[in-house]
Amino acid sequence: MKKVVANADEAIKDIKDGMTLMLGGFGLCGIPENCINALVKKRIKNLTCISNNAGVDDFGIGLMLQQKQVRKMVSSYVGENDEFERQMLSGELEVELIPQGTLATRAMAAGYGMPAIFTPAGVGTEVAIGKETRDFNGKTYLMEYAFDADFAIVKAWKGDTHGNLIFRATSRNFNPLMAMAGKYTIAEVEELVEPGQLDPDHIHTPGIFVNCIFEGKNYEKRIEQRTVRPRV
Repeated sequence: MKKVVANADEAIKDIKDGMTLMLGGFGLCGIPENCINALVKKRIKNLTCISNNAGVDDFGIGLMLQQKQVRKMVSSYVGENDEFERQMLSGELEVELIPQGTLATRAMAAGYGMPAIFTPAGVGTEVAIGKETRDFNGKTYLMEYAFDADFAIVKAWKGDTHGNLIFRATSRNFNPLMAMAGKYTIAEVEELVEPGQLDPDHIHTPGIFVNCIFEGKNYEKRIEQRTVRPRV
């Protein structure tokens, strides 16, 4: 199976209006920048995006929000994006806020082929409204369904043409879990190498989970909030 494509435009060509996407990264760290830019250029609409957060106003998923491409965000943190806040409060954007551990575990469950999980997180709060609960050993747990995403889009440091991926440092956040969870997984990498050039002991995502891979370009690697101490 040939997995390598030329660029992000080719990688996302089958993504259509109304689909559900999982996008790896945490804030601006480890986000699939090239694929997001390609989605912005393609102007796909009515997307459901599952991601830890929506980036910032002028970068990452924030660019998709500016063009009103996102119908619903499923996230655990949304504090750095003014446009996200505006759309949510005005009712333009549907938002499902869930605990961060639940977000990660629902992605993991999808990758493992599990239909649902039980977690104590959210019991007795607004998160639990309308959801099933069960008691195990005297403790109440909330049932959460595994994610059901059409595409997972992740960004890795290195990958090979078979789709094996290595994530560097903090970018190994939601990326490995989401890579397992999509029906079709797209990986963009900073460096694409031939099979055998990656140390098998360092591979975080086996190629069996990756359907499409390409070497990205012009990564900015921005910082959400740069804070430094004044000179003494």
